[in-house]
Amino acid sequence: MEAPVFVFDPQAVRQSLADLAAQEKSKTECDKQTKQFYQNEDQGLVWMSGKDGIGDQADILVKWLKEAEKEGLSAEVFGTKEIERDLDWLRTRQFDSIPSGSDSIVEDINHVAARLDYHLTKACMRYVTGQRYGYMNPHRAFNFMDPQKQDASGRIIRYRSLFDLEIERPDSTFFAGLLHQITAGDIDEPLKDCQPKDAYYQQLKRMLASATGEDSVKRIICNMERCRWRYVKPIQENEKRVVVNIPAFHLYAYGGDTLLHMKVVCGATLTKTPLLASEIEWMEVNPQWVIPMSILEKDVARHAGDSAYFARNRYNIFDKATNQQMNVEEVSRAMLLSGNYRVAQESGTHNSLGRIVFRFKNNHSVFLHYTSNPGAFARERRAISHGCVRVHRPYELASFVLDNPDEWLLERIAISMGMKAQTERGRKAIASYRAANGDNEDIKLVGYVPVKPRVPIYIIYYTLWPDEQGVLQEWPDVYGYDNVIWKHLKPFVKYEQDQRATADATVG
Repeated sequence: MEAPVFVFDPQAVRQSLADLAAQEKSKTECDKQTKQFYQNEDQGLVWMSGKDGIGDQADILVKWLKEAEKEGLSAEVFGTKEIERDLDWLRTRQFDSIPSGSDSIVEDINHVAARLDYHLTKACMRYVTGQRYGYMNPHRAFNFMDPQKQDASGRIIRYRSLFDLEIERPDSTFFAGLLHQITAGDIDEPLKDCQPKDAYYQQLKRMLASATGEDSVKRIICNMERCRWRYVKPIQENEKRVVVNIPAFHLYAYGGDTLLHMKVVCGATLTKTPLLASEIEWMEVNPQWVIPMSILEKDVARHAGDSAYFARNRYNIFDKATNQQMNVEEVSRAMLLSGNYRVAQESGTHNSLGRIVFRFKNNHSVFLHYTSNPGAFARERRAISHGCVRVHRPYELASFVLDNPDEWLLERIAISMGMKAQTERGRKAIASYRAANGDNEDIKLVGYVPVKPRVPIYIIYYTLWPDEQGVLQEWPDVYGYDNVIWKHLKPFVKYEQDQRATADATVG
């Protein structure tokens, strides 16, 4: 006997959809958009019709949702089981087996169809948005993590900006476009387009299939989430570039067949190096160090008026308006903190930046530079700076970022950094400089050196990342960022759901 044919009551369907929207409590933007979509009083079913029933678009979506478990995502967060149950009930017309709740009243087709439609749209919105943009917003997670300044009452008035990578985020146009595709029954394209496609993500996905233990699973899933954040300026594999991976405390410079790598020192836990993307524009050999306000506030201002302290550290104070050097003893703490004065450390061997700095535009006054304390590179964990990145082999990096530099420029840079002259021309230049400036002067044959074309630089944070041989390695979560990501991903993670189910079974 054929199953009876059911006819939807448009008014009843719209009422059920409106009720489901009214009951929606989630605060995620995906769910808000779904709620608003179905709050429209004229909105009916989009995944099915009374004449044709349920199309294959629902099955396509369910297939993708089940595949999500291979990426560590939980089917529960997409309501996959409930969707499959309602699909089966509608297709077999077994409505007499559907209890609506504790009162055991049999549900009608209009309510089941509305519930299925709502859940399909909600699941599609969650899945496509999550795969396309990530299941968490790193700007919110990391840029409200470390307090930087408090008022007199202890209220936090400024946080340290830690994530300054420009990433794409879903906006009203994206949501409207996705809802339009759902309504048109054309979800194949967004389901395919939202998938991360880079080889690194696929490698992590394969690793996850055989991973055991919470630490290993957590590390893989957190790095897969990082891959879902699509950068406005993504790293291009074929470009000349400098990449600093903070957990590895390592810099990698790629250019054609050239790979230069070296140790780096990064920001301490309280002064973390921010994640960013920029371009190296110029170098300064034997730079002055203009001390940032954050360091003035924390370390320097309390020594106001102490000429011995300023002389010992080779700090000078300048009036910003006139560039006039001030008498240290006449500058008070309040004057230093007013923003009207600049404190700069003299260039040379003892300068905190070392003998060379690589400059690039950013919002944090950080850069790559050498150091007056090279012993720090011998440490295993090198998170000790105020936020800048100290590089172990600065001359090699200078040679790399310059585009076909002539040998005389490279030798002048080397000599100015305190290295021995390699040519007769270099030795003559040193002798001439000392004759004019005295034997006690640092040799300064070059200062400002432009980098043309500019070289992209990326400061990133991956706890699974290839070493200089290209072998994927585990790196320590030095800033605890994996823990932050894991906390935000817990509602979405299959491993977390499995652990909860095991615990419940044990308790039971």
